[in-house]
Amino acid sequence: MSGKNSNIHPVFDKILKRDDKERMLNQHSVVVWFTGLSGSGKSTIAKVLEQELHKKGYISKVLDGDNVRTGINSNLGFSDSDRKENIRRIAEVSKLFMDCGIILINCFISPTNIIRNQVKEIVGKENYFEIFVNTSLETCEKRDTKGIYAKARKGLIKDFTGISAPYEVPDNPDIEIKTEELSINNAVEVILKKLLPRIEYKNV
Repeated sequence: MSGKNSNIHPVFDKILKRDDKERMLNQHSVVVWFTGLSGSGKSTIAKVLEQELHKKGYISKVLDGDNVRTGINSNLGFSDSDRKENIRRIAEVSKLFMDCGIILINCFISPTNIIRNQVKEIVGKENYFEIFVNTSLETCEKRDTKGIYAKARKGLIKDFTGISAPYEVPDNPDIEIKTEELSINNAVEVILKKLLPRIEYKNV
């Protein structure tokens, strides 16, 4: 072996497997991926979902755009290439959590099918549970407590999804949540009904 990877020696075959961790935690890990416009309600729903899973004895971890971009991805902007790299890193981190048996609850705009398909390829389609938080742009702007839509409208923020950059509606999400029709608690109930069978531990 030669080149930049010549000194890399993975030890995946020598450490405990995901199955071992899932058995101990009594749950199956999965990557729950919330996608939708900024202000659509992704993080709000995710936080309540995490609380409900905790009550039921499940161990999960919420990742969202703000806490990731102030840490591991603080060097990235919002160009097309940086968005792809942002999501690639998140997917790789999610895969590591999943290998520990943890349920990931990820909240990222992830505006294109190409970007979301990148996540599926990294974590595995069978481990990917997509939730499209379908909220109109008008409603998202009304909820804009951070004032970011106003700045984007003035051209102060470039490549802002929904204003100066496109958002592609997911082709076939596991669940579509219309926040203008459902309360947060009702939305979480809808999610749990379909998610729980995926994460309930089955000794197969």
